[in-house]
Amino acid sequence: MTTDTDDALLLGQASTPDGRIADLSFWQAALRGGREAAMAAAAATRGDFAVALRDGEGRAFLAVDRFAARTLCYRVTDGKLQFAERADALVAADAALDPQALFDYLYFHVVPSPQTVFAAVQRLPPGHALWFEDGQARVTPYWAPRFEEARAPSFDALRDEFRSLLRESVARALDGGKPACFLSGGTDSSTVAGMIGEVTGRAAATYSIGFEAEGYDEMAFARIAAQRFGTEHHEYYVTPDDLVRSIPAMAAHFDQPFGNSSALPAYYCALKAREDGVTRLLAGDGGDELFGGNSRYAKQRVFGVYDHLPGALRHGLLEPLFGLPGISRVPGLKKGASYIEQARVPLPDRLQMYNLMLRLGPQDVLTPQALAGMDLQGPLKQQREVWACVGDASDVNKMLAFDWRYTLAESDLPKVRAATALAGVEVAYPMLDRALLDFSLRLPTSYKLRGLKLRWFFKEALRGFLPDEIITKKKQGFGLPFGVWANRHEPLKRLAVDSLRSLSTRGLVRPEFIDTLVTTHLPAHPGYYGEMVWILMMLEQWLRAHAPGWRLPA
Repeated sequence: MTTDTDDALLLGQASTPDGRIADLSFWQAALRGGREAAMAAAAATRGDFAVALRDGEGRAFLAVDRFAARTLCYRVTDGKLQFAERADALVAADAALDPQALFDYLYFHVVPSPQTVFAAVQRLPPGHALWFEDGQARVTPYWAPRFEEARAPSFDALRDEFRSLLRESVARALDGGKPACFLSGGTDSSTVAGMIGEVTGRAAATYSIGFEAEGYDEMAFARIAAQRFGTEHHEYYVTPDDLVRSIPAMAAHFDQPFGNSSALPAYYCALKAREDGVTRLLAGDGGDELFGGNSRYAKQRVFGVYDHLPGALRHGLLEPLFGLPGISRVPGLKKGASYIEQARVPLPDRLQMYNLMLRLGPQDVLTPQALAGMDLQGPLKQQREVWACVGDASDVNKMLAFDWRYTLAESDLPKVRAATALAGVEVAYPMLDRALLDFSLRLPTSYKLRGLKLRWFFKEALRGFLPDEIITKKKQGFGLPFGVWANRHEPLKRLAVDSLRSLSTRGLVRPEFIDTLVTTHLPAHPGYYGEMVWILMMLEQWLRAHAPGWRLPA
């Protein structure tokens, strides 16, 4: 459902608690009731949505769903509010770019809300609303995660409820056309594929991407799921030539720089589906983040053990010993020194200790004039604020909510949304259904991470439904072997190097860093440094499309 006028914008498929469609009249009634009524309407609404509307009294209300599956941008100029789905729709071609947003892009590989790359434009964060009155905009959350874990859980009862909720969420996500979904071979996409068959009585059309690169291809698992559920299975192997053709168009398609390289594989999946007559693809995004499936959750639990050691042992022996100069170079002690170094850093700061931008060193990557306009602590300050919003919860649940913001809302969902839109297909996320979200909020922490076993409940609840090979496999997804290919494929290497050389003339990145990156680092460690090459290349390609004349003054 889309409504777009000068006074109203409505995107998504949202509904009210009593099952009515949350159409424009629903939101207009909420706006007439004032700010509190509008906020309550947003909190009660189920589904993905972005809404913006005005009334005749100069008031306006904007809101996006809990995961910002739909996006909404705005600007206030001379006391007047403008809004649009895309940030670039609110500015002229020569609009000023925000240096802080450029640093945040290099740090996160996306520009996280509430800012955009354009200095004059803001974007609503997930679960937030804007109330505009008397020329002033007030942005506040209408929802924040609150975990209320079941005290005496019954596994059997929760399992049955969970399976029922999955079937219902998949049924709601379908559009009546050919039932289809992405299929990576992981637990989430495989579950969606199987549930489509259960709720429709028809085999799902499944779409998988492969790569001819060792360690990156997991097509074998997609085939296992396809065989198990009898799907109408389709495969496409992305090639380096595909990247050369598609990188400029994909970069230009985004309204601001975007560095998640999985967008290209997702695009080719969606393109294949579109050619087959599919109008909507279901995606499995969200299962890891709702039910504890990312490896960092177990890793951080290991670090958390350190806090429970006796203080005398930590401060009197371990820290003095492993803090001795050169101890990290002693064989057998390096891991111990690294463990203590990381364990001493509190969450969420610890999550960024291996951030690529920080490891490379902003002073070594960026020019002095760029650094002058950037707060290098800005991303960490924002992350601490997001972490604190969760309130009283286990560290595992706090990490989940943290990932709802930074992994889902800011990166994965925009990736899939853009990839499918460019291919001409709609997308829906049944794993992020409101009922499943509410279910996850009351699921005990030990059901999400049992010891070091990731997403324990999810896997056990679906044992016998999912193939055992998929339940026990390691997570991979649609990771792109860009660095490996950029070393081997000359046209792709030329595109990357040309992009980085061009970027080095804009006054943002040090030319000497670019030289070292493409001549020394990338050939030696393509998997690691390929990520930095990718995000810099995509930045330059975006600038060519949206701000070709942009440069920082010397």
